[in-house]
Amino acid sequence: MSHQSDKETKTSRKTTPKQIAALVCVVLLVGMYVGAFVVACLDLGDSGRLFAGCLVATIGMPILLWLFLWCLERMKKSSSENGDPL
Repeated sequence: MSHQSDKETKTSRKTTPKQIAALVCVVLLVGMYVGAFVVACLDLGDSGRLFAGCLVATIGMPILLWLFLWCLERMKKSSSENGDPL
């Protein structure tokens, strides 16, 4: 009986767009830091500026993601109030 209930909870669990967007943001940030580390180790040039850009993106990307999701949610609410399908 517990096997079936475990299976039901796994199938009923959906990934939300917020979770997907957060995962994409995390992957992009990790990729930027790995790239900055590689550039710093290989001494390919402006590694200091690249690292500074990564620091700015660490703050900026989650804020932009939150703004995007907030605007998307507001658009969905306004379209549902007007009766327009989104």
